[in-house]
Order: sequence, then C-alpha cells, then structure tokens
Amino acid sequence: MINFNYETDFNIENEDELATWITGVISNEGYKLEEINYVFCDDEYLHKLNLEFLDHDTLTDIISFDYTVGKLIQGDIFISVERVEDNAKDFKVDFYKELQRVIVHGVLHYCGYKDKSETEAALMREKEDFYINQLA
Repeated sequence: MINFNYETDFNIENEDELATWITGVISNEGYKLEEINYVFCDDEYLHKLNLEFLDHDTLTDIISFDYTVGKLIQGDIFISVERVEDNAKDFKVDFYKELQRVIVHGVLHYCGYKDKSETEAALMREKEDFYINQLA
C-alpha cells in the first residue's frame, strides 16, 4: 500500500497513477511492496527531521526511513515541496519531473541502490531516468 500524506498545502492530483507506477518500479526491481508512506512537507518540517534524526543542519529535498525486510519494501519518505521547486528551477526542469525523480529516488534506495560514489550516483540517475520515462 502506498499512502500520500500532506503537511503543506500541496496535493498530488494523480495519486492512483503514481501509486501504480511506484508499485511497478518495486516489482521490476524484484521486490514486493508492503507499505510506503510519502509525506509532502515544507523546508522547515524536513529540516527539523534532518536535525533530529540525522544530525544534519542542512536543507534537503528528501529523507527516507527504510524499514525494508528482505525483499518486502516498507518505509517513510519525506519530501520538501519547496526544495523540489527550487531544484527544478536550478536544473531547468519541470516541477513534476523533478518531483517524480525524488519520488522514485527514495524507492530505489529501498531497492538497494546507493548514491554516495560517482559510479553509484550515475547508476541511480540512470534508473531514475528509466522509470520516469515509463511514467511519461
């Protein structure tokens, strides 16, 4: 089950389509969905989580808490809509494309992909692009 929660005025209009897409990503990667909770919030909300749980005093677009057991995906993904808007402007891309990238980015982490090294980040970006193109 995929749940969309809002701690800001932002709302996703196509929740069912996105949930089907996310479930397909998980299945395609050889995993099974248990539950993912997406929480869309503002910078202040996510910054507090970043300080409290990760001891990072920075703004970020996404924080994910992974409760995956084996091949059963579970987790909470917090996304700052403000940060996604700013990143979309900075990267000169459509807001919804950047939002899709962040949404799938969290799921790919749950599927075992990392992005700490250049090689890992390149593979992550390749996977993000692949799945975003499937949604288009």
